[in-house]
Amino acid sequence: MFPNVTPKIGIDLGTTNILVYVPGQGIVLNEPSVVAVGENNAVLAVGSEAKLMIGRTPDSIRAYRPMRDGVIADYRVTEAMLRYFLRKSMGKYSFFKPDVMVSVPAGVTSTERRAVVEAATKAGAKNAYVVKEPILAAIGAGVPIYEPQGHMIVDIGGGTIDAAVISLGGIVAANSVKCAGNRIDASIVDYVKKTRNLSIGEKTAEEIKINVGSALPLEEELTMEIKGRDVLTGLPRTTEIKSNEVVKAIGRELKEMVQAIKDVFQQTPPELAADIIDGGIIMTGGTSQLRNFPELIHRRTGVKAQLADQALFCVAKGTGVALEHLDVYKRAVLSKR
Repeated sequence: MFPNVTPKIGIDLGTTNILVYVPGQGIVLNEPSVVAVGENNAVLAVGSEAKLMIGRTPDSIRAYRPMRDGVIADYRVTEAMLRYFLRKSMGKYSFFKPDVMVSVPAGVTSTERRAVVEAATKAGAKNAYVVKEPILAAIGAGVPIYEPQGHMIVDIGGGTIDAAVISLGGIVAANSVKCAGNRIDASIVDYVKKTRNLSIGEKTAEEIKINVGSALPLEEELTMEIKGRDVLTGLPRTTEIKSNEVVKAIGRELKEMVQAIKDVFQQTPPELAADIIDGGIIMTGGTSQLRNFPELIHRRTGVKAQLADQALFCVAKGTGVALEHLDVYKRAVLSKR
């Protein structure tokens, strides 16, 4: 007879990336949340393989992200994607149905939450739990969330920025705004088109953001060569872009993100606000790794901000810790139905 094994799996269901955490093994999978769909809606490729196809497919194939702004935009394809990632991360345990914990943005509606639970259950989960991203990010960043003390977490991913003040294991004030990494990429695409008459894809825009992007002007600018299609002649062309141009291009998006954080401060009780001044703001998520972002937040809010260790993996690590200690984190976990 088999021992009673219910594998546990934590999923950071992001707009841009999906991270899968297995307790005891750590992060076993980190792939783009992209699916390539062919004729008759057949799923052809998922993850890294599908991301390579973005912007390069013939008419019969569509490579796209079924998650938009942190929530499910295409239910059927998300379910197929989840099934693929569950199977891939389970390996030898694949005949046992796992308990799955999935992250959702702080501003998620009950319908959106139900969609996530249903998609996870249909994809092969025995029980599905959903937890709000800021709580998981805090757990993953090692914040003692059950103390009667205010902690501010800002989780910035591809689709949303989630800012929340956590005390005694719950969210006291929160704000979720659909302006994050993908919006930054889009504004870089627009800027290059306006100033260079060059059309570039979202993949190139993302590379510009990572390689030379910054939240504040740099004294020693970084330069990057970009390739694209000339809007006027229609021919391929190469040009250069500098850091401070990127700062200018993404200024509006950064302002909106800082405003999201300020809005949370306005809802925060004074005692907790005092705690946050002492403890600072903890930043997690991929987009929070933009150069000088913590410094920009410090300048605009007057509160120190710092990047958590392994900022990109905090939410996924949080799912793992919460799964291992479900009894401790019961209050923070939303039920499976």
